[in-house]
Amino acid sequence: MAAAIAALDGTLVVARALAEAGRRIDLDGLDRDAVALCAAVMVLDVREARCLRPAIEALRHHVDSLAATMRAA
Repeated sequence: MAAAIAALDGTLVVARALAEAGRRIDLDGLDRDAVALCAAVMVLDVREARCLRPAIEALRHHVDSLAATMRAA
């Protein structure tokens, strides 16, 4: 699970850099990966899921940052 979160986090960082450079971004893949990650987290034991909270909150921050960058473009 941690690897999937890290991979999505990396994708979000790249997407933001592309958006900052004025490039168009196809969000379909990001959306699909986020949905799959959320579904996987939902079936975890509560304790396991709690351990992932900081990483998931970091993902949310990157999503918010990407959204702000795209709005500004």
